[in-house]
Amino acid sequence: MKKEFKLTKDGVAELQSELAELKAKLIEVIDAIKTARDQGDLSENAEYHAAKEEQERVDGRISEIEHILANAEVVSRASNNKIGIGNSVTLKGGRKEVTYHIVDSVEADPLEAKISDESPIGKALIGKKLGDKVEIELPAGKTTYEIVSIA
Repeated sequence: MKKEFKLTKDGVAELQSELAELKAKLIEVIDAIKTARDQGDLSENAEYHAAKEEQERVDGRISEIEHILANAEVVSRASNNKIGIGNSVTLKGGRKEVTYHIVDSVEADPLEAKISDESPIGKALIGKKLGDKVEIELPAGKTTYEIVSIA
C-alpha cells in the first residue's frame, strides 16, 4: 500500500513530540471543562465555551497528526547524486548562496528553510543533479540558480 506522506526521521520525531504535548494539554482542557461545568449555568459560562472550543481544536490536531503518522513512509536522505525528499541543497545565484532542506508538505517550514517538494522551488529541484542550473519563478521574477551542493 502506497503511503500518503513521506516524512524524514526528524519530521516524525517533531510530530510525535507535538502529539505528546497535545495529549497532555487535552487532559488540562478536560479538567478546565469539568471546573467550568461545576460553576452552574452553562448557557452563559464563557470559561466553559472557551474550554470546549479548545478541546475541539486540540482533538482535531491530535486526529490530524495520528492520521499523518499512520500514513507516513519514513524516508532517509535521498542520494547525493539526485535531489529528493530529505536532501539539503545549496543553490548559488549571483553572489548569493542559499540552502534548503527538501521535505514533504507536512514538514514544510519556510522560516527554517524546509521547503515542500510540491512548492515551486521544490518542484524545480526534485530530480536535479549537482552542477545543474535551475530557473525558479519567484515573486520578484524568474531567477537562475546553480546547484552547488547536495547533502
